[in-house]
Amino acid sequence: MKMQSSFKKISTLLCGVAIIASAQVLAQNSQSTVIVSGSRFEENRNEVPADVKVITRDEIANSTSVDILQVLSQIGGLSVSNNSGGSLNLDSTVDMGGFGATASSTTLILVDGQRMNPADSSPVNWQSIPIDSVERIEIVQGGASVQYGNGAVGGVINIITNGGKKNINQASATYGSNSTLINNAILRNTIKDTTIQLTANTSNTNGWRQNSAANAYSFDAKVTQALGGNDNVYIDGFISHSNEQIPGAVVGQVGQGNIYAAKFNNIGETNTVDYAGLRAGISKAISDIYTLEVDGSYVNKTSNLNQPYYSSPDQVALGYNSYSLYPSWQLGISPRVKANFGSWGTTVVGYDYSQASQSYSSGTVSQNSLQQNVNLSNQSAYIISRIPVQVIDGMEATGGFRRQTQNAAANNFAASDANGNTYSANANSTNSANAIDAALNYRYAKDQKVFVKWDQSYRFANTNEYWGFNPATFASVFTGILNPQITQTLSAGGEWNIGTIRLASSIFSSVTTNEIRYDPVTGNNVNSPDNINRRGILVDSAYSITPSLSIAGGGKYQKSYFASGQFAGVGVAISPDLLLNARVNYMINSAWNVGAVANYVGNQYYDADPAISNTLAVMPASIVADIYTSYKFNSWETRLMIKNVGNTNYATNGQYGPVSMPDGSLSNAYSYIPGSPRTYFVTAKYSFN
Repeated sequence: MKMQSSFKKISTLLCGVAIIASAQVLAQNSQSTVIVSGSRFEENRNEVPADVKVITRDEIANSTSVDILQVLSQIGGLSVSNNSGGSLNLDSTVDMGGFGATASSTTLILVDGQRMNPADSSPVNWQSIPIDSVERIEIVQGGASVQYGNGAVGGVINIITNGGKKNINQASATYGSNSTLINNAILRNTIKDTTIQLTANTSNTNGWRQNSAANAYSFDAKVTQALGGNDNVYIDGFISHSNEQIPGAVVGQVGQGNIYAAKFNNIGETNTVDYAGLRAGISKAISDIYTLEVDGSYVNKTSNLNQPYYSSPDQVALGYNSYSLYPSWQLGISPRVKANFGSWGTTVVGYDYSQASQSYSSGTVSQNSLQQNVNLSNQSAYIISRIPVQVIDGMEATGGFRRQTQNAAANNFAASDANGNTYSANANSTNSANAIDAALNYRYAKDQKVFVKWDQSYRFANTNEYWGFNPATFASVFTGILNPQITQTLSAGGEWNIGTIRLASSIFSSVTTNEIRYDPVTGNNVNSPDNINRRGILVDSAYSITPSLSIAGGGKYQKSYFASGQFAGVGVAISPDLLLNARVNYMINSAWNVGAVANYVGNQYYDADPAISNTLAVMPASIVADIYTSYKFNSWETRLMIKNVGNTNYATNGQYGPVSMPDGSLSNAYSYIPGSPRTYFVTAKYSFN
């Protein structure tokens, strides 16, 4: 009761703040903002019955962001967490729904509508998306499994790359603290009906911590052929390589310990990841009403984790591995028919098929053996319809249904039981899950909408979640194939645009059953026997005060907690209750521009055994602010950025549990991944057009 009362008070407060902020905060005209993530139709943002945010190309350009994750954090107002302490955001995840440690599996990332999430729990390959290739980013809060299937539980981020016919030929170089050098280039030209786009990125840094140097390289080539009207076909090939040193966590509570030093057993540790893939698609009108779309992708990934500390004879004798290899591949194809019945609404009928395989080998660099293998096969059919309510002008009903079936086969060759005995095992399982949504959207005036929506979304276990770890020895333990988790969400909100003022707000309440999480007591990944609730309110507002001055702000208040069972009332770890974001941009004249962005992240629990997590200290709240100035002259643009200008000591990830000590023992202790201190960057960009 106390938690519900607190939620109501905060909700009321934020609603009031939102109304006041609407007169203070950068505008985006929803009438001209077209999105595709809500229903797979190109539609106006105020036609979508959901909380939708669109980050435009201009907003990305006028920011302090040097990669996609910084865009999502600084402009999108989302929670971004670093998982290993490494550099270049190579091992970071975005949490949209308050899922904490499983955020990488519950926020679906798309590029041009095709999923980027790997079959395991590893982060998305962010470096394969050069920031200069992004036209806009669509952020849809709430479940979207009807539209996109597995993993779209907390929300969807659809990154739309430059796909138009406008020629773009530009290159940029960013140099900054810790000998960081980031180069981006994009060449896009249209010859008659053929558009060729090439993008490339190189990133290198010495890192600000011991053993945190990193480098990453990516290249993408996309060819789009117009077929007349809106018909087109495209093929997109990409490769990327990253090599990241991993400094690990700092032992102690946030603010304690030496944040610049690597943990003793992480010194020399590296993770090398290689991607190669192909995306392709076609859109072809069958008639004035029906359009056929087909897209597909193939991605091959290899990850090599090298841990020299564990190569000594003593460590090998204890069962540790100094080298791990994770090869995997994913294949998917998605045909659908879209029907536009005009005043009678729209319908999409589709079918998705995918396969994935991942293996795990471990041992030493010179001698390692196959330990595990997982093969997945998924298929699902879905329908989405939007029907105008004829008796009320501007009101539309939206609904959809998807059923996905997954066949999983897992082979285990050398896991250990609770007593440390090695054994072989295999498991086969077929699981199904349903996604449903139903919504009403009322556009009662131009650029104004209110909506109410109920949805059910799901996620299946990742390939690496079939195994856990013995808490005493960290040896691999085979736990079998888990059931899919189900989340039901009720949300309501609206969007209001008056002149250059934009305000969007929504409230939501969700219940998750069978949530897939790690149990630190048993070391297994399990389906939670208890329901987990998430409730909150979102606010996003923007206002162009003058043609030269614009400010924007927003926030999210959310409570994520166990709703029943032995942990009733315990909060979900690595899930801050409060996120706030504010931005300001001022054009001094046609050449000079200045701006700033500030993010506030509230208190959050360390990742720990839920039985004790509420009795532990909490990770403290933090405010991190960036400032920048830019200058444009003819085809040149230069930018100076100062990140974390206040040199805040903060962390986005932390835990409490068994930690390896220099004497070889395990001891329960706090540990955390520190955020980067103050850094400086200078960017120069040249447009060849």
